[in-house]
Amino acid sequence: MKFMISGASGFVGKALCTELIRRGQSVRAAVRSENLLIENTKAISVGAIDSETNWADALRDVDVVIHLAARVHVMREHATDPLAEFLKVNLHGTSNLARQAACSGVKRLVYVSSIKVNGEQTSVTQSFTELDKPNPQDFYSISKWQAEQALWRIAQETGLEIVVVRPPLVYGPGVKGNFAQMLAIITKRFPLPLASVYNLRSLIYVGNLVDALIVCATHPVAAGHTYLVCDGEGVSTPHLLRQLGDAMRYPAHLLPFPLSWLRILGKLSGKSDQVERLLSSLQIDSGKIRRDLNWVPPYTLQLGLQATAESYRRLELR
Repeated sequence: MKFMISGASGFVGKALCTELIRRGQSVRAAVRSENLLIENTKAISVGAIDSETNWADALRDVDVVIHLAARVHVMREHATDPLAEFLKVNLHGTSNLARQAACSGVKRLVYVSSIKVNGEQTSVTQSFTELDKPNPQDFYSISKWQAEQALWRIAQETGLEIVVVRPPLVYGPGVKGNFAQMLAIITKRFPLPLASVYNLRSLIYVGNLVDALIVCATHPVAAGHTYLVCDGEGVSTPHLLRQLGDAMRYPAHLLPFPLSWLRILGKLSGKSDQVERLLSSLQIDSGKIRRDLNWVPPYTLQLGLQATAESYRRLELR
């Protein structure tokens, strides 16, 4: 089977290409420029992703596309019309790829969406499922939801098999963004005012996400379905910090602090979104993919956190 991976030079893309090759599959990597160095992987430069992207070379003789490339959350947004920028890549770029894939004879396209399509948070006793009414609340998640709807229309029109996967925060060795910032703060041994937080958040280790994507790309039952994926059990912010700290040998120092004060500090500092993610819950029920596709995450949350922390610590000691 021949795979084409868009966004192959990204955090998840590199791990996916490496695992597919390890399993003996043929992989073609679609990247912005031909600078991807993965053994036995042919990189095809497709340039910017939008409604005009030419995917012909990347799609030639391909059986399955796994579409990872996207415009993600931008910390310092400078676009005059941010929604239009997200739609250009995440909606129009995805629709263009899907239509060209169908014309090229591709059988299936696996689309990596986001749990943010379901919403921003749950209660401690609630979990998101595939049956929930979508509730995207920012430009990124709106563009992802619109892309999902466009893909289902294209599937009806062309016969292209579509599988949508909505992961939560992805972590693992080499992770960047908010997760990397958290690791950096732990290594500085600053006291953190988070001991009073009681929440539960679902995460997914990059190795588990890669495994789930391959199952969705190859299992005959997966076509036509949306799947929520996660490691399994949720983890509270204090427990997450303690596990990461112990694995890096920098024990996390957590202090009790009123949550209302933390939210006020978040507003004053312009970091309300980051603070809310530390305080709120976001749980996922991944029962559907486990039942439909007999999928079991190959790595536990503890193993994933340990591998991530140890990798970060090795880099710090260089």
